[in-house]
Amino acid sequence: MAALSAWFWNERFWLPHNVTWADLENPAPGVEYPKAGHLFTALPLALGIFVVRILFERFIASPCARSLHIHQGVGRRAQPNAVLEKVFTSITKNPDSRHLDGLSKQLDWEVRKVQRWFRHRRNQDKPSTHTKFCESMWRFTFYLCIFTYGFQFLWQSPWMWDTRHCWYGYPYQAMTSGLYHYYVTELAFYWSLMFSQFTDIKRKDFLIMFIHHLATVSLISFSYVNNMARVGSLVLCVHDASDFLLEAAKMANYAKYQRLCDFLFIVFSVAFFITRLVIYPICFFLFIYLLCIGKVMFVFWSCKQLLNFF
Repeated sequence: MAALSAWFWNERFWLPHNVTWADLENPAPGVEYPKAGHLFTALPLALGIFVVRILFERFIASPCARSLHIHQGVGRRAQPNAVLEKVFTSITKNPDSRHLDGLSKQLDWEVRKVQRWFRHRRNQDKPSTHTKFCESMWRFTFYLCIFTYGFQFLWQSPWMWDTRHCWYGYPYQAMTSGLYHYYVTELAFYWSLMFSQFTDIKRKDFLIMFIHHLATVSLISFSYVNNMARVGSLVLCVHDASDFLLEAAKMANYAKYQRLCDFLFIVFSVAFFITRLVIYPICFFLFIYLLCIGKVMFVFWSCKQLLNFF
């Protein structure tokens, strides 16, 4: 393990020439450099964010949904049947004609009745519009708040206006409290997303989103450890700039405000294109492989959103 750790944290990869990890351990009085141990704060904070999310969805998002006449609908449930339930959970949720004929004979049911049972059972597992609205409202609120905080912080930072400041004196750049809080909060949020993904609404892009969260957590963590937090803060802000617009469009869609949904989706598409496909490559620096993963997924989602819109 020691050899693996030494190989992974090789100073020639992470740090400039003639700089060692030891050089960053003893900063001048009143100056704080990033340390890997700082990131452990994100884990309890991620748990706190998850708890806040549960309370937010229950006591804020859910009443808002009801006020918009988005109720927790209960569709028709499939009648209990041990044989069909076993097939549904362990074999297939969409039986073909061979399975349907076999089940029809086994239960002495008409094929159409078996088909109806499977349809009701599939619909039973689908999340309600109320649930999807609450999830989107939570993400909208967080993305909007963190983007507002990040933008206000960066507005006062010289590297927002001149990216060369990201590298002046690198890696001997002091970690300010504002930058630290921004970084750790973002890291904690993505940790919470990665874990809650297993309890949230199951989506078709589950694997892609899991890889995205894992890559994001790795990118934030590694960029913090080797003190690339300045350029990292720009990347984070660029990512957050369009996310809250997408969630707002989803909320409008769930509330059946179609014109508002279309408008917000157009604004989101423009913001997404500018921030992810134009500005984002400017921040394309180290961690090339992690950033490439993000780039490929951004192109994929851009094409997907355009196809859905047209």
